[in-house]
Amino acid sequence: MATQAVMPEKELPNGPVAASLLAGGIGATWLGLMTVLAEASVPIKNALNWWSPAGPLTGKALSAVIVFFGSWIVLHLAIGRKNVEFNRVALVALVLLGLGLLGTFPPFFDLFLAK
Repeated sequence: MATQAVMPEKELPNGPVAASLLAGGIGATWLGLMTVLAEASVPIKNALNWWSPAGPLTGKALSAVIVFFGSWIVLHLAIGRKNVEFNRVALVALVLLGLGLLGTFPPFFDLFLAK
């Protein structure tokens, strides 16, 4: 009976996962920022109205998707082949996600209503 040699597994870098996690946090923060700015400024609200039936929601959501994919590409090119300190990346991503959620929370963005 022939035995097979066990090949050691090659450890993959965690940079691609870190890049996507950070990009998600950046996209969420952008969505929160655009929500607050749309409430604070009528010109920004009008600029984000990319499709009239949905109002500025389309501009907020689609710009957040664009920012997510753009930052994901840039971050992947920057750290995609590296091992990074994943705990720090995860903490930064969670803080950014929290900021994004705060920006979309009505009692918060109502503080900035345009008058």
